[in-house]
Amino acid sequence: MAGPLPNPPAERPSLLQQAMNLRREEVVPVLLAALFFFFILSALMLLRPARDALGMARGIEAIRWLFIGTALVTLAVNPVFGWLVARLRRLHFISATYAFFALGLCGFWALLVFAPEAVGQVSGQVFYVWFSVFNLFATMVFWALLADRFSADQGRRFFALIAVGGTLGAIFGPWLAARLAQPLGTPGLLLVAASFLGLAIVAAWLLVWIRPDRGLQTPDAVAQVRAEEAQRIGGSAWAGFRAVFSSPYLLGIAGYVILMTIMATFIYFTRLQMVAAAETGLDARTALFGNIDMWTQIAVLVLQLTLSGQIIRRFGLGVALAALPVATVLGFVGLAIYGSFALLVLLEAGSKAVQRGLTRPAREALFTVLPREDKYKAKAFIDTFVYRAGDVVGAQVEGLLGRVGLALGGLVSVVLPLALVWVALGLWLGRVQQRHRR
Repeated sequence: MAGPLPNPPAERPSLLQQAMNLRREEVVPVLLAALFFFFILSALMLLRPARDALGMARGIEAIRWLFIGTALVTLAVNPVFGWLVARLRRLHFISATYAFFALGLCGFWALLVFAPEAVGQVSGQVFYVWFSVFNLFATMVFWALLADRFSADQGRRFFALIAVGGTLGAIFGPWLAARLAQPLGTPGLLLVAASFLGLAIVAAWLLVWIRPDRGLQTPDAVAQVRAEEAQRIGGSAWAGFRAVFSSPYLLGIAGYVILMTIMATFIYFTRLQMVAAAETGLDARTALFGNIDMWTQIAVLVLQLTLSGQIIRRFGLGVALAALPVATVLGFVGLAIYGSFALLVLLEAGSKAVQRGLTRPAREALFTVLPREDKYKAKAFIDTFVYRAGDVVGAQVEGLLGRVGLALGGLVSVVLPLALVWVALGLWLGRVQQRHRR
């Protein structure tokens, strides 16, 4: 009697799967998520240099007030978003968010085309605030869906890889703007950005429904996914506010975000002041901002493709979160000593490379261990209002130091103690997330 047939040998993963730490069934969802992020960042970076240049039309001091206006608008929008999350199905409120901003871009396009005489400094400042809110909510919704779609283990393994898609979009957006600005003009760029948001909605639906990593091949699995998507999250429109202030873990994330945005705002206003001193015309400033953004994104891409995934997997989220304050302090010290424009570009490129290539994926992985309601509502509050509150604090502190004549030396004296708290908070969050995973 013949013995049992031997089991077929297990299919070995490809070299690409081994290099990216992916299982075969995870490749399609990861590629879809990266494409989703590519569309979002292409839309944002297509318009960001013009946003910054328009914001400077009334001087740098006016931007400090625009930061306050942006924070107030995000605070007002949060309960509206919370109401959508409570009342609509997941894919429906995600689609509604992106569709709303796409319609806003179409509205600004109509204003530029049919009423150009109405476009001035006030409308430029309105666009600055609107774009800043758009920027926060577009990326927040993307990462909230990823925290809901993937497990904590998956987030640690390939959120950094998915972020590469966003970086490619951040490089592609300015490149595309440079080539379409002449034939289409600025109004046409708004429509191009709106079309990218439409593609992002399609990618979001595909990411949710094409789920080979969760056994979508069986009819039972299909029915389970349909039942899951039919459920509404429910709860209160204000649940995100309450959750943040009742959870030490969420308060820790909020504190980390505030410190991060204060430091980023210091860098931002340092850049504005040095660009204002170097160039005077709107077009020249827009071009210079675009060049800084391009080199920044290249630095981000290099880090993402080389070290970020390995650092998160090998050393954990805490070390990845602590890397940003260390890099920021070193950059500010170098800038205070030498004060050159090249070092400013290096500081911004280095800090953003660490933030987007390493810290952002690690920070988003913190949310994977939370309940679904907190992934959308509490995250929205942290990533929009708390984020902009840090901007406001940073802008006012930087302005105060400048008015008393401390400039870069004074910034360093503020940056160093804040960075020590920032490092400790990042390490603590990494340990708490690890406990939640068990």
